[in-house]
Amino acid sequence: MTAVVYRYLYLWKSPEVTHVSKHGFWLLLNDEELLLSFEQFPWFRRAAIDQICHVEWPAPEHLYWPELDIDLSLASIRRPEGFPLGSRVCN
Repeated sequence: MTAVVYRYLYLWKSPEVTHVSKHGFWLLLNDEELLLSFEQFPWFRRAAIDQICHVEWPAPEHLYWPELDIDLSLASIRRPEGFPLGSRVCN
């Protein structure tokens, strides 16, 4: 198991936010770029760009934004329609 964890750590690059717009932001994970729309991920809508850009990749299928206390599985980002919202943002 340790060898597998080491292998993943060796291959991972730090996640990088490549673009932020009024509709959402794009996140680069190694060679894959993912769109997180604010409609599907409303927790990020009112966040500062610095908070959105501070993202950690603690496990192969898991991302964490420590300043926002948001953690998401990569599956929920790749297929958000399969993961209904667990909380709502108050207006």
